[in-house]
Amino acid sequence: MSTAGTSGPGTSGLRDDQIEGAHDTYAKGEVSSIGALIGDVATDLSNLMRQEVALAKAEARESATRAGKGAGLLGGAGAAAFYAVLFLSVALWWALADLIDSLGWSAVIVAVLWAIVAAILASMGRKKLKEVQGMSRTVETAKQVPSALKGNEDRV
Repeated sequence: MSTAGTSGPGTSGLRDDQIEGAHDTYAKGEVSSIGALIGDVATDLSNLMRQEVALAKAEARESATRAGKGAGLLGGAGAAAFYAVLFLSVALWWALADLIDSLGWSAVIVAVLWAIVAAILASMGRKKLKEVQGMSRTVETAKQVPSALKGNEDRV
């Protein structure tokens, strides 16, 4: 005669006629317990998907903020180069022309100076854009979903 319901080494403390679900313990063979198990699975899967979407949104927002800062720096570099070339170049060009008695060479010198400024600003903006990270946490947790559905996920 077997003693169902005893727990010893290697048993989970459940009787032979019980099923352990994610949220409750059910008696084997009960129609309602199968439905409850399926309901638990559906609820857990729904919660998991909602959490994954929330994580993806948060990471996308963070990446977009970083990308916006980098793009803003590049836009600033372009605007600074444009206005500097437009207004200061003319004044510097004429001042250099008076010093070296050559309008052509003074124009070349001014153009080289503003090209250096634009290159420095563009380099800083590109560096900021390279700092933008993708959605690494979302990708990592999404890779764990198939394993979790099989019941092989790591418990925290």
